[in-house]
Order: sequence, then C-alpha cells, then structure tokens
Amino acid sequence: MNSKELRTKYCEFYKTKNHAIIASAPLIPENDPTVLFTTAGMHPLVPYLMGSPHPAGKRLVNSQKCIRTGDIDEVGDDWHCTFFEMLGNWSLGDYFKTEAITWTHEFLTKVLPFKPEQLACTVFEGEGDIPFDETSYNAWLKLGIPKERIFKLGRKDNFWGPVGGAGPCGPDSETFFITRDHCTLKNPDCSPACSCGRYVEICNNVFMEFEKKKDGGFVKLPKPNVDFGMGLLRVCSILSGSKSVYESDIYGPAMSYLNEVGPKLSTKDKRIIADHVMAAMFAIGDGASPSNVGSGYIIRRILRRAFRLANQGGLEPHYIDHLVDRFNQVYQGHYSEVTQGRNKIIGIIRDEEEKFSKALGQGLKHLEKELAKFDSSTKVIDGKLAFFMFETYGFPLEVTEEIAAERGLTVDKAAFDVAFEEHQNKSRTAGEKLFKGGLADTSEESTKLHTATHLLHEALRRILGPHVEQKGSNITPERLRFDFSHPDKMTAEQIKQVEDLVNEQIKRNLDIKLEDMTLDDAKARGAIGLFEDKYGARINVYFMGDFSKEVCGGPHVRNTSELISFKIQKEEASSRGVRRIKAIVGKS
Repeated sequence: MNSKELRTKYCEFYKTKNHAIIASAPLIPENDPTVLFTTAGMHPLVPYLMGSPHPAGKRLVNSQKCIRTGDIDEVGDDWHCTFFEMLGNWSLGDYFKTEAITWTHEFLTKVLPFKPEQLACTVFEGEGDIPFDETSYNAWLKLGIPKERIFKLGRKDNFWGPVGGAGPCGPDSETFFITRDHCTLKNPDCSPACSCGRYVEICNNVFMEFEKKKDGGFVKLPKPNVDFGMGLLRVCSILSGSKSVYESDIYGPAMSYLNEVGPKLSTKDKRIIADHVMAAMFAIGDGASPSNVGSGYIIRRILRRAFRLANQGGLEPHYIDHLVDRFNQVYQGHYSEVTQGRNKIIGIIRDEEEKFSKALGQGLKHLEKELAKFDSSTKVIDGKLAFFMFETYGFPLEVTEEIAAERGLTVDKAAFDVAFEEHQNKSRTAGEKLFKGGLADTSEESTKLHTATHLLHEALRRILGPHVEQKGSNITPERLRFDFSHPDKMTAEQIKQVEDLVNEQIKRNLDIKLEDMTLDDAKARGAIGLFEDKYGARINVYFMGDFSKEVCGGPHVRNTSELISFKIQKEEASSRGVRRIKAIVGKS
C-alpha cells in the first residue's frame, strides 16, 4: 500500500463514521505562537479542543503536514524524519473512548491488513489523582486483545499534557505493531515502554477528559475530546515490509536519484539530504524562508546541514532541482502549494546555498587566522573554537579536524561535545519556553492579546491602507507581536492614530460574536483572513461590533472592554516590506 492509498483509505473510513474531512493547516501556524511549526494535527485545532465550535462540526479527520526538530540528530536512522504527515481524527465533545478504540481497531484490522495477533496496546495505569483507565482497558479486551498484550503504564508513557503546565489533558492509549517475539535487551518486563525495538508505535488515542488547574489539581472537563494520531510514513513503511521509512514510496524517487549521483555519500548522509530538502520545500511552500530567527532559522540550519553533506559528496549544483521534482512527483495532486510553488521554492533554496558558500569562504579565512596565532606546541585545538566554527560558519567538526590535521594538530572533541551539548540545552530550554505562552495555554492574558491583534489589524488597515495584511504574530501572556505588510517605517503620528483607534473600540464596549458561514459569504460581508485556499466549506468569522470582521479559530474575549487599554511599545522592521509592532493591553 503506497502513501496515497493509505491517506485516502484513512480519510474515507472516518468519513463513513460521520467525520468531516478538513484540509491540512499550514506548517507555519497562523495564530498559535506556542510552536515554530505545526508539529501535530491537534495544534491548529487547539481553540476547538478548548470549546470553540468548529464550522465543520464535532467530528473531524485529515492528513496534517508536520515538522519536528526535537530528534533532528536521529534523522537518517531507519525511522526518524523532520517532515512527516500525521493522519488524525477528532471528537470535539462527541464520542469518546469506547468508540474511538473500536474504530481504531476496525481500521487497522479490517481496512488495513494488520492481524489482531500482531497488535499490542497500552492504557494509563493511574497515578495520583487520576484513576486507572478502566474504560479503555475493557474496550481492548472486548475487541479480543488478550490482557497479556494490554500494558498498563504510568504518566510518563500514557498521559498527555497539559501544554504550559495548565489546561486540557488526559490519558492516552497507544497501539503497537509487534516486530519480533523476544526482547533484544533480555528484559523480563519488556513492554512498549522498552527500547529494544520489539514494539513499534502505530497510532495513539489521546483522551482529553481533565483540566489541570494552576494549583496542580485536576477537574473533569464537561465535554471531553478525542485526539487520534497515526504517522502515515511509518505505517506505510510497516505495511510495505520496509526496514526503513526511507525505503517508502515517498522517499523512493529521491533516494534512487541520490544513490545514482552520490556514490561518495553514506546511506545516512543521503537520507539526511533528502529529508532536509523535503522539509524545507514544504516549509517554504507554506511561506517560510531561511533567516536568523524563529522558524526561518530552523530552515536555514537544516538546509545548511544538507548543503555541507552535498558538498562533501560532490553533488552537481542542480541536485536541488532534481530532489524537489522527485518529491513533487510523489505529492502531485495532493499538496498544490509545493507543486505550484516549485520555481519559487527552488529559487529560495538555491539563494540560501549561495549564501552558505560565501559563509564557508569567510569561515576558512577566520579559521586560518586563528590557527596562525595558535601555540602548536600543545598539538590540540580548543574544542570551543571548533564549535564556534560549527555554530557561526556551519563547519562540521570533520572539516575543522581535516584542516587541523594538515598542520599536525588534533581537535579537543570532548570540549567540542560539551559546547555542543550546552548549545542544545539552551535551544531546548528556549523551545520549551515557547510552550508557556500563546493560545495553547488559553490563559486570560493570552486571550486578551489575541483579541487585540484583530483590533490592531483593522486599525492598521484604516490608518495605513488596505494593502496591510498580517504576516505573522507571536503572543505571550505579557505582550503581543504583530507582523504586517507595509513598505515604510510608521511615523509617530501614525502610531498614535492606530493606538487611539484601538483604544476607541475598547471604550465602545463592542460585543464579540462568532458566526459560521461559507467563505464566499465571509468575503461578501467584508471579512479578512489568511490562507484562503486552506479553508474548508464553512468557516468561523469573529465580528467585533461594526469594526473588525476576521476569519479565525479563536479564542477571544466576549467584549472589547475586557482589554481595558492598548499601548504600542515598539514599531520596527521585521524583513523587507514587513513591519513589526509590539504592544500590551490591560494597563489602566
């Protein structure tokens, strides 16, 4: 079964269970600053999981594009990728555990060719204030899964969330494919929690039935939700008997090309090049571009990693075109943003490769300068210098070692590893901080600031002109950041006019109302929105009195008066043709 067949069969199966098929959201989140990329199918649906009504109903299904970089060092092994598709279905306060598990089992064993005896599953064993998930356990038993293949695990393995320390959360029930009959680690208590490789996760049902309060306590949600996820690439590879996701039909054409033109490259290097180019291709197709901040920085780093390997392997300059074209062959007819954006994507990647080539030249000059003043009597180059070359100029450790070897020197690898680990820890901490703000924590402060972005957007259009469009936003509980299209620096008078206009709407005590309508109706009524080609048949439009009309998933306050006040703290350039405003609310 190829990826296209699996994607289609999955969505059509849940359509028979009265699920509405919704489009994949963009990889760059529209109104969720908690993540740099869409990393799971549930991220674009956070407002609806929190109670906002979805225009397509209470049962949803899709295949969602995702990028994850937490395991980037493992990319190139048999199973890890940067870009992947997550098959997902959701119940928004509708069906719950028994139905979800029953349909999971039915899809795996009736639509897909998995045999019941090949499957194992896990349920939450209970911990602290949260009881054992007896409902899920009994549902699996009723379906014929014997108790010796239903594993009870704790919060570390079978409990999801909450994001940001407070909010919706709950137990989950994972399903695994049994790859072998024994534990390679000779662990007598081997279970899906074991790392021996006996069990490969296929999918996971998350049951959001609790809300964790800021004081650490848990309360039952009045309308619990189901969030199901299945990795398309992994399942497709298992079904085809592949030993690696890189043997699947998605990677097949690209890997065949690299095997042909890159005989000097290792298997892992070819996998990394293919994976990173595809991830960049999809991110650029959704509006990202290489830069030194945010998601753009991630795109720059993975591309430069691919460029380094391609250079070492002696690939011809047009390998980028060939890889993009081969991935487009696979996704033809499904993701138009990458097929139609082919030339733009290749142009941006080529431009980044040229910048990287210049950085390599500058890096060599810097390294030669540092080595010229080096005390050769020690025979060892400081690992911190090697890491500086890696971080600043993109030099892999191997390149620095080769240059050092020409001078009879070695590199302190241990010091390099320490510096590299410190860098990873800082990056990880910064990434974790992203989850403490924004919409996913649905805090009162974040909700107010998100509401303020709508007022700000409309005020900018009225003061500066209708050419103003939102280009990005970031919200923490302390402030909002709003990027918008505008060619010039705003004058002090314009900033004051925008600020005064927003405050005027706050003082008008405008009620905020949600209406469900078609996209054509929304346009006819003057609503504005982003990514119009990604909207479904029906959409949510928030009206803030007679002032603002905007397509959005929420959440928002009920009346503009709740914002108290609005103050612009800073107006600055973000990128060419894009300005940035930072602002706060709630100061009387």
